[in-house]
Amino acid sequence: MGSKKEFHTSQKISIVGPCSLKLKELFGKVAKYALGFFLMYALCNVSHFLLKPYSQPRITSDTVIGLLIGNLGFIRDLVMDSGSKTLNFIVDFGMIGYMFVLGIEMDPYILFKEPTKDAKVAYGGMLSTFILACAITPFLQFTDGGFKVDFTLSLSTVLSSTASPVLTRLITSLKIGKSDIGQLVISAGMHADFVATLLLSIGYVFWPVESGERVLQTSERVRTSVEMGSALVIQTLFAAFVSPIFMNWVNNENPEGKPMKGSHLVLALAFMALVIACSPIYGYNPALSAFMAGTFLPKGGRVSKWVIGKINYLLSTIYYPIFFFWMGYEAVLKEFQPGQFGTWARLFVLFGIATVGKVAGTVICGKLLGFQWPESIALGLLLTTKGHFHIYLAIAAKQAGTTSTSTSTVMVIAIFFTVVHAPSVVAQIIKRARKRAPTHRMSLQLLDPSNELRILLCLHGPQNVRTMINFIEISRGTADPGIVVYVTDVIELIDEIAASLVKEEGVDTMTVTHTGVKEMRAQVTAAVQAYVGESGDGMALKRLLALSTINDMPQDICILAEDSMVALIILPFHKVQRADGTLDSGNSAFRYVNRKVLKNAPCSVGILVDRGLGLIEKLPRTYDHSVSVAVIFIGGKDDREALAYAGRVARHAGVKLTVIRFLVDANSEATARPGNYTVSRSEQEEEMGLDDECFASFYERHVACGQVAYMEKHMANSAETYSTLRELDGQYALIIVGRGERVNSVLTFGMNDWQQCPELGPIGDVLSGSDFSVRTSVLIIQENSLKGQLDGLEDDFSIM
Repeated sequence: MGSKKEFHTSQKISIVGPCSLKLKELFGKVAKYALGFFLMYALCNVSHFLLKPYSQPRITSDTVIGLLIGNLGFIRDLVMDSGSKTLNFIVDFGMIGYMFVLGIEMDPYILFKEPTKDAKVAYGGMLSTFILACAITPFLQFTDGGFKVDFTLSLSTVLSSTASPVLTRLITSLKIGKSDIGQLVISAGMHADFVATLLLSIGYVFWPVESGERVLQTSERVRTSVEMGSALVIQTLFAAFVSPIFMNWVNNENPEGKPMKGSHLVLALAFMALVIACSPIYGYNPALSAFMAGTFLPKGGRVSKWVIGKINYLLSTIYYPIFFFWMGYEAVLKEFQPGQFGTWARLFVLFGIATVGKVAGTVICGKLLGFQWPESIALGLLLTTKGHFHIYLAIAAKQAGTTSTSTSTVMVIAIFFTVVHAPSVVAQIIKRARKRAPTHRMSLQLLDPSNELRILLCLHGPQNVRTMINFIEISRGTADPGIVVYVTDVIELIDEIAASLVKEEGVDTMTVTHTGVKEMRAQVTAAVQAYVGESGDGMALKRLLALSTINDMPQDICILAEDSMVALIILPFHKVQRADGTLDSGNSAFRYVNRKVLKNAPCSVGILVDRGLGLIEKLPRTYDHSVSVAVIFIGGKDDREALAYAGRVARHAGVKLTVIRFLVDANSEATARPGNYTVSRSEQEEEMGLDDECFASFYERHVACGQVAYMEKHMANSAETYSTLRELDGQYALIIVGRGERVNSVLTFGMNDWQQCPELGPIGDVLSGSDFSVRTSVLIIQENSLKGQLDGLEDDFSIM
């Protein structure tokens, strides 16, 4: 009995022991590879985040990390032969999905249409690059076995192509995709990518890559090519004529808005896999087969969109980290051979051919199409962009024994250099477009003195008329060049007014028949016309109406300002002065309008806080300086804009203008730089230089000749700034200040913490506060913020 028991025990140990070891080994490998994947994924994302300020695409950081991690000795030791084979399998399978999606996004029928402008640019760049590559590459010994026609043609085709997915993402992320040059380069890139990949797909039939050391005889090679070609033709015809019928049926059975049936989705995926797998059975490359099948599958419909979205998601989250590690593992830097002249010659010649060829072709084509040469060069430089498929081909050539590891690594590095310069090229495009864009120059500082001043003056009702007339009077300057004022009634569109709107026949306009609105506008018009009739020298006043809901009103005001090409918008403050001189609680709707206009205006904006300016019956034009006006200058672009407006006010004979400059008292012990002062020293010095230049110019023109009084106030901190502002109580009828951030923030630091109206800025908020003078009006000016997402340039700009 004992012996039997011992026998059973020994049998149990002999069976379970090896299984445990195998499972332990298997789980160990899985854990090791999973840890490696997550490490690679994290490093790729961290490097992309670090390079993001330089606008580099993700492929740049991924290539660098892949080359570094894949060449670390201890990591290479962990990847055994089985791991290397698994890597190759995953990369090959992922490239099938990549090429399938690329094919779906292509339109094969463009080859049968008359070439468009973007097609001509693509073909011009491809042809010149192809000719240059065919002429030069045979002399540089890229292959181990000497000159090979098939390799030379393939390499020339690859150099003349463009990675359209990488280029499209790059152009979109840099926000020029809506511009004419952005749309042109995206379309041209897709043309070049499609034609080059199509040529490679057809060329593979005649020159298939031979695996192993076996060399095919001529008759066997011809038979293989015929089999592959026939299978590829049948697959293409099947995808072109049969797949639309099946895919359209699936799409019709699963309309938008309803969940897709699982059975139909499985059938669609199985059908796609079947189409892709036809030609590889006869030896054709699976990745190229996926491209050809995808090219002729229907582009529209839920199934295609679903497949594209899911595959792209899997590629970006799972495949690319593995792909770039595989690239680094195969591109062994130890075998790069940096000491040989031929290595560097191949590197620079490859990059030179891709760049010079593309640029030469696009410049010639651009000349024929009427492009300016800087834009043609930019097109060529952007169309040199290579991507994932090109890296895959470079490594595949080495694995097939066609090239050496050194040459394959050279190709990878050359591909890297075709991408890194793209953000700089786009920056130059934006810079040139910005110079030709007029919108960002709509400010008082940049206004040509020989041009008239154009102002959009907004009114909430007849109560603002007297104030606005006095504002026009002090702003008018001299008769030559004069002033143009667009007096605009800002009226909220309520249901009662909307019901009174009548559409004019044959004209795309509406007429307001509401009695209250008509009477109000008539009253304002009569007052304005009376003023112009009495003193209209060098002055033109025009009437406008901004009638819309509160939500749409800021946009309407900005559109009116842009259409009228004004340099300054004047908005009434949302609070109105009561009989006792204090301000009421205000209209929150108009405050919303003011804040939105400040944010989105195409020109400078002024908010006028009226506390007595409208009580002046008539401003005298004799040189008695009966009206005292002050402008406070601390520093910054808004203060410079306020100073530019004050230069106009200084020309009025009845105004006594005083410019008060607030300066930091460097000798005071109370002076302290705030701890969270974030402006860099270089930016601060640049702003101070602009401030000094602006103020010196103003001083020379107005103060030195005695036209304007000048006063300096030296302060150590914001507390002294507040005290100084309090000393101005009641001394001036109007104080002009800038709204925004100050370079010398020590003078205003902390004042933002307790301001009631942030849209007025720290100084404007103090001067318009309830505890300040009831007889001093305040004008707060903000220089125009640069429009659009491109710092002063609309993202749909036109430059071609």
